[in-house]
Amino acid sequence: MQAKSVEANPVDGRGWAVGFTLAGVGVFGVPAVLTVPAQSPEGSLSRDGVLTLVVFGAAIIGWTRPRIDDAFVALLAASALAVLGVLESERLFAALGEDQIWLLVAAFMLAAGINRTGLPARIALGLAGRARTPRSLCHLLALGLVGTALLIPSTSGRAAMALPLHRALASALPERLVRTTGLLVPVVILLSAIATLTGAGAHLITSQVLAATTGEGIGFGWWLLWGLPFALVSSHLAAELVLRAGGADRRTPLRVDVAALRAELEVPETMRPTEVRAAALLAVVVLLWSTEPWHGLPPALVALGAALLVVSPRFGTVPMKAAVGEIPWSLLLFMAATGALGTALTDSGAAGWIAGHALVGDGPVPLLIAVVALSTALHLLVTSRSARSAVLVPLLVPAALAVGANPVAVAFASTAAAGFCHTLPSSAKPLALFADEYDPRDLRRLALVLGPLTAVLVLLFALLIWPALGLSL
Repeated sequence: MQAKSVEANPVDGRGWAVGFTLAGVGVFGVPAVLTVPAQSPEGSLSRDGVLTLVVFGAAIIGWTRPRIDDAFVALLAASALAVLGVLESERLFAALGEDQIWLLVAAFMLAAGINRTGLPARIALGLAGRARTPRSLCHLLALGLVGTALLIPSTSGRAAMALPLHRALASALPERLVRTTGLLVPVVILLSAIATLTGAGAHLITSQVLAATTGEGIGFGWWLLWGLPFALVSSHLAAELVLRAGGADRRTPLRVDVAALRAELEVPETMRPTEVRAAALLAVVVLLWSTEPWHGLPPALVALGAALLVVSPRFGTVPMKAAVGEIPWSLLLFMAATGALGTALTDSGAAGWIAGHALVGDGPVPLLIAVVALSTALHLLVTSRSARSAVLVPLLVPAALAVGANPVAVAFASTAAAGFCHTLPSSAKPLALFADEYDPRDLRRLALVLGPLTAVLVLLFALLIWPALGLSL
């Protein structure tokens, strides 16, 4: 998800972050420079490691402050490490040119072109028209929302697209069911993001950190193979729980007036040529992303080629300027800065030191249980999913290696568990966007059950399902 935007009095919030960072570096960093040797014995921290921990700790506290922009905190921390000599400035600047950054740029341009055609609205109407009961409607909506993870690389972007569609659908539903579907949509959007590598910025951060620390990230095809089954199971499980939390009658006959909704949303009965082209282009892109080992074309290059097509003069569906305007530059800067922070944590030995003193258990399974529990609960402290990945994943790699676990499996399980962030409307942007569409009491009741079930589901997949799909612990 995108980095938090700065609300009222941004200067005060940023001043607090600057002050805390400088104070932390002054109180702890200066003594470290004076007393800690540049090369320390094995098992202890070097000077660079101490400085990295101080700055990283300040960044974590900054990310817990809802009035401070996550990207600002990350850039400030990375810049501080560069000034202190822990991180090479060239590494910081080069981070903005990583493949994952370009993949996200092109994916947002592609999403802008697809949304302009009206294809998502047509898919939503097609699914709603097949519903015969509230239960079938909720499960059909959940299925469609899982599919939108392929269309839009942002949970908040998917929520913004779904909000007008839900309000149009509400005119054809009973009031109680409107509240139920109003809760269902953001809940499923958050859980189903794990389906694809581009489903959330946190996924790209996870892959980026793994590539920097282990030499290999997670490709789109592998992520789809592991993430899509989990997204489908967790989303349909959530649909059942939302139905119970909302108290809607699950078996009452239901008939949605699709013709009226088509007129309201201005969706013609037959597909327009632009929709056909968009659907075909999306299918080709997903196919090429999923078969990268066969043809060797990087996903970022495939996405860039598709993005150029959707903004081209004849084939395209959206002007170049409008497509570029959809790119969340703050999120890209955040990803670049956190990637540099992850490199500093690893190279300085700070990540290994933390893992050895705080995260390492007696074996792979105890570590996995601890990681899943922490990842599920951390949204109460750090609301940004991207920030949570930036905090956890650099620490999980050395911890996994220390106990003989697969760091890719541990990091992927952590990222899947982080998909639960449903406790409060302020816990995630999709929940905040839909805050007027559901009853907050229903959300709290849902979270009490959905949180533990999500953690258990991640553990079951990590121990039973994902190993069968090539991701062994």
